[in-house]
Amino acid sequence: MTSDKTTDSDLEALRAGAYDIAKAAGEAILAIYATDFAVSTKADASPVTAADIASQDVIEAGLAKLAPGVPVIAEESPAPAFEERRTWRRFWLVDPLDGTKEFVKRNGEFSVNIALIEDGVPVLGVVHAPVAGLTYTGVAAHAGKPASAWRLDAEGNAHPIHVRPPTAEGPVRVMVSRSHANGATAAFIERLREKYGEVETIARGSAIKTCLVADGTAHFYARLGPTMWWDTAAAQAVLEAAGGAMTEASGGRALKYVGDALSNPGFVAASRPLEAPVG
Repeated sequence: MTSDKTTDSDLEALRAGAYDIAKAAGEAILAIYATDFAVSTKADASPVTAADIASQDVIEAGLAKLAPGVPVIAEESPAPAFEERRTWRRFWLVDPLDGTKEFVKRNGEFSVNIALIEDGVPVLGVVHAPVAGLTYTGVAAHAGKPASAWRLDAEGNAHPIHVRPPTAEGPVRVMVSRSHANGATAAFIERLREKYGEVETIARGSAIKTCLVADGTAHFYARLGPTMWWDTAAAQAVLEAAGGAMTEASGGRALKYVGDALSNPGFVAASRPLEAPVG
């Protein structure tokens, strides 16, 4: 394949291949998780371990075989200059170990994230949680087929997932970051409490939070602080395929992966697009 736009018939094959690659990367991570691993600090003060690097090596090698010629932006490698990237219509976004802080804490709340981007939009996403053995996948509508999202268990048994809007019958469940709480998020939760009444917060690490909105476990996840493209794209593909939306906190626009900066604005993941600005 070249870096031109994916044909409709490619997406299911790419989803299957990316799923296998994410599982293999998860195995590489778990092999190091079981050891007395060292932790280094990157220039941005975030942690990095041998597991991040081992996972990325597995993913980059796998994607090169799965989709030759399709470029990759991955967290642990320098991104090509914008002058080169601006010509790409299609590329992979990879976080080889999302939630390194959770990995270091050994709480199991980390994931492998792989997304395929076309014209700035995530059309395929795989989020694999190695410790739980769960994988979430989503693919956009193609070839006359509707979008579809799935949760797969450790044996590969797949179950379709869909978002669940808040109702008057029960509490509104809100995913919150295990390691990145802030005042803006607390204020957003308070506004939900004023609108819906009872609010239950669920703390998790990594892209798993968005996937728990996608499968109906929770209703909202707000991240009103800095994130990078590779943190969000795969889970956004899953969420949108499950009928939800990941929209900028400043309005109802979906997150897009275009431009020079590789960072995202604050956003809200929910069962439908955000109706009013947050923060």
